[in-house]
Amino acid sequence: MPRISVVLYVLLGVAWLISFASSASSGDPKAPLNGPEPFPLLKEERLGELRLGLTEKEVKVKIPCKLKKGQEEYWAATGDFVQKWDYPDCGITLDMSSEGKGGKKTVSAILVTSPSLLQTKRAIGIGSTEQEVAAAYGDCQDKEMSETGRTFVAGSVYGGLIFSFGNGRVTSIFLGAGAE
Repeated sequence: MPRISVVLYVLLGVAWLISFASSASSGDPKAPLNGPEPFPLLKEERLGELRLGLTEKEVKVKIPCKLKKGQEEYWAATGDFVQKWDYPDCGITLDMSSEGKGGKKTVSAILVTSPSLLQTKRAIGIGSTEQEVAAAYGDCQDKEMSETGRTFVAGSVYGGLIFSFGNGRVTSIFLGAGAE
C-alpha cells in the first residue's frame, strides 16, 4: 500500500510539471502563465503623467524637481538591477530597473508622498479620504491585504496600488509590485 502512495505522488507531480510546462510555453518568461493580464492596474494606472515602464529620458522630461540617485542594487527576486530615484521636493520616489548593471532603466515602481500633487487615474491623491479611495477603487480592492485605517490595496500587493492612511487621509500612494 505505501508503494502505491509513492507512485501516485510521482504521477501527480509529473502531471503538474507537464501542465505547468505547457502553460508556460509562450517563450516569454515574464508572460502570465494562463489567461488575461493578472495585474491590469500595473498597465493602466498612472500617477499624473507617470506610469510604469517609462524610460529614463521620459522621466527626466516629466519631473521638474532635483533628482537624488541612490546606489544601483541587484534584486535577486526579480533578477534586475534597481536604483532609487528620489525627487524629495516633488514627493516622488521611483524604482528604476534594468536587466544589467548600468543598463538602460525603466520605471518599475512609483511612490508619492507629500508634497506631491499627482493623482491616480481615478482622481485620488495625497490628502484624499479613505472613503474617497474606497469609492474609487472598491471594485478592485484586495480585502485580505487591506487594513481599515492603515492601508487599502487595489489589485494586489504583487501588482497594483497601495494607499497608506494617517488620520483617515492618504499619506502615500505606491504603484507597482510591493511583494514578489
